[in-house]
Amino acid sequence: MTPEALATYLESLVENDLKLSTMIWGPPGIGKSSIVAQTAAAKGLDLIDVRLSQLAPTDLRGLPVAEGGVSRWYPPEFLPREGRGIFFLDELNMAPPAMQGMAQQLILDRRVGSYELPDGWFIWAAGNRKEDRASVFDMPAPLANRFLHLDVEPHWESWKAHALNAGVHEQVIAFLAFRPNLLHQIDPHKPAWPSPRAWSTASRLHGAALDIAPVVGAAVAGEFLSYIQLYQSLPDLDPIFEGKGENVAFPAEPSARYAATIGLTVRATDPARGYRGFQWLALKAPAEWIQLYAVDLFKKMRALGRMGEFARFVQEDAQLRQFLADYQKLLAG
Repeated sequence: MTPEALATYLESLVENDLKLSTMIWGPPGIGKSSIVAQTAAAKGLDLIDVRLSQLAPTDLRGLPVAEGGVSRWYPPEFLPREGRGIFFLDELNMAPPAMQGMAQQLILDRRVGSYELPDGWFIWAAGNRKEDRASVFDMPAPLANRFLHLDVEPHWESWKAHALNAGVHEQVIAFLAFRPNLLHQIDPHKPAWPSPRAWSTASRLHGAALDIAPVVGAAVAGEFLSYIQLYQSLPDLDPIFEGKGENVAFPAEPSARYAATIGLTVRATDPARGYRGFQWLALKAPAEWIQLYAVDLFKKMRALGRMGEFARFVQEDAQLRQFLADYQKLLAG
C-alpha cells in the first residue's frame, strides 16, 4: 500500500477502536515511523516509541525485587500505566530472537510478567525487510502470527502531497516530479542514497545553500544541481499571482514545465493565489499541465481546509468551470 493508504488504514483502526497488534513492513526511509507519529497526533493519542534492539529482556519485563521472601517483578517506567495511546515497537525485527520472544507475551496477551497494558493503548510495530539489506532477524512464526501485517512502499504522489504542505523546498519537489524514480533508490554500496526521509533532509540542506550529496549521494546530487540551473531560465512567477501574467510565457522544455507548475503550486498559499495560477495555466499551458496543477492544488486546498473558498473562485469563472467539467468526464471515461 502507499504511505497515504497506510495513514488512512491506521486512522481507521483508531476510529473503530480495533486494538489489533499491527506490524508495518517497508524499506528504510519511507516514513513508517513518521506516519505512526502523525496518526497519534491527529487522534490525540500519546505515543511511546520503544526500540527493542536497544533493550535486554529484563529491560522489558523489569527487575526482580525480593518482598517477604517472594520475588516481585517491577516493570520499567516507560510502560504506560494509564491514558490512551500507541505503544510502538519500532525496528522490531532488528531485535534478536530472545528479545522478540520477550515481546511476544506483550503483543499477544497485552501483558508481560505482572504488568498489563491499559485498555486504551494500541500495540503497533514496524520493521524493514531482508530484501532491503537491513540488518534484521527472522521473526519467529508464533510472533508473526499474532500480527496484522501491512506492507507499505514508497509512492511519489503520496510523498508529493505531503511535501507540498510540509515546507519541502519547491526545487526539490520539482526535481522529483521530473525524476520520480529517484524518490527512493537504495544503493547497497554507498551510505548515502535517496529516500523520502533523505529528501526531506536534503530540502533543509538546499535551503541553507549546502551540498545535498552527503544525504542523497553524489550522482543524484549532480543531477539535482543540473536541474537547478533550469531555474535560471524560468519566468518570474510573481506577476501571475498579481493577475499580471498575460505577458508571461509557459516554458517549452518539459523539465522547466515541471518546475513552473510545481512552483505555482508551492506558492499558492491561499485560494486567491491558487485561482490566479489556475487562470494563467488555463490561458498558457496544454491541458495535461493544467490537470497536474489542478490535482496538486486541490489536495493542498483540502489540507489547508480552504477548498470551499477556492471552489467559489472557480464557480465565478466560466472557463475554469468548463475545464473542470471536461476533466471530470475524462476521469469518468
